[in-house]
Amino acid sequence: MAASTLGSAWGPLRLGVPGLCRRRPPRGLWARARRLSEPVASGRSVAAGSGLGASGTDRYCLELLRKRDYEGYLCSLLLPAESRSSAFALRAFNVELAQIKDSVSEKTIGLMRMQFWKKTVDDIYSDNPPHQPVAIELWKAVRRHNLTKRWLMKIIDEREKNLDDKAYRNIQELENYAENTQSSLLYLTLEILGIKDLHADHAASHIGKAQGIVTCLRATPYHGSRRRVFLPMDICMLHGVSQEDFLRKSQDRNVRDVVYDVASQAHLHLKHARSFHRSIPVKAFPAFLQTVALEDYLKKIQQVDFDLFHPSLQRKNTLLPLSLYIQSWRKRY
Repeated sequence: MAASTLGSAWGPLRLGVPGLCRRRPPRGLWARARRLSEPVASGRSVAAGSGLGASGTDRYCLELLRKRDYEGYLCSLLLPAESRSSAFALRAFNVELAQIKDSVSEKTIGLMRMQFWKKTVDDIYSDNPPHQPVAIELWKAVRRHNLTKRWLMKIIDEREKNLDDKAYRNIQELENYAENTQSSLLYLTLEILGIKDLHADHAASHIGKAQGIVTCLRATPYHGSRRRVFLPMDICMLHGVSQEDFLRKSQDRNVRDVVYDVASQAHLHLKHARSFHRSIPVKAFPAFLQTVALEDYLKKIQQVDFDLFHPSLQRKNTLLPLSLYIQSWRKRY
């Protein structure tokens, strides 16, 4: 069974916060962590709580991120104060691109929107951003941190190619997509933090790939409801599983084995990322806090024996803000 071999294949999952009982967190940490997850009355109060200005463009990015990328929102709140507004702008840019695919009925419309963002990035680097909230905030971030244009364009190009409703032919295709989107996002986050380090870049590459793989798994029930399956075809064929098996939410062992193989690849990337732990500047660690949410999902999917459609996988983790805060305090990823 997939779950019975998990220990030997993955090794112990480093979830939660090891050694927490041996060292007492600073007074007030629990209360501050709780405040991360509290609903916010308005965009203005979000901006104030994040140490940002109260401009309308700030509020737009913060609210967009809080509603569409809650985990990214929490992780960005734990960045140094001087980096938060730029991180929010960057992630809001990613959200704008990510939601194009599901918000258009025709590929042509999606291509037009992607073209708008390509031109927007060109205009940003010409100091002439359009009057669009995310574009204006991204322009500020580019000016403030001299962000590399190539990474922004890679994210757009890869998401443009992904407008086709085709399953990944193999795990390498999924990893390439994740590298060009999620890893590029992390490279830019490192630039926002002022980090130029080869080991940090290697860790970012692996974490981005793990993020892309986990996102593909997490989105499978949603995509299935729209008669779409994007899991790697080579792994499905290896276990004799068809797309129809996922569409009818099959509980068969071979379906779970597909999920196990894909999840194992994400776990391996997290393991490789952590192998650079001692070589990476501590200042870079906040950029990698999303590993907390990734491991939380991998732990949950292990507990339900790789049943991708188990109801527990669809529930929000109410302890995530606390876990993120503790991991941030311990300076780990």
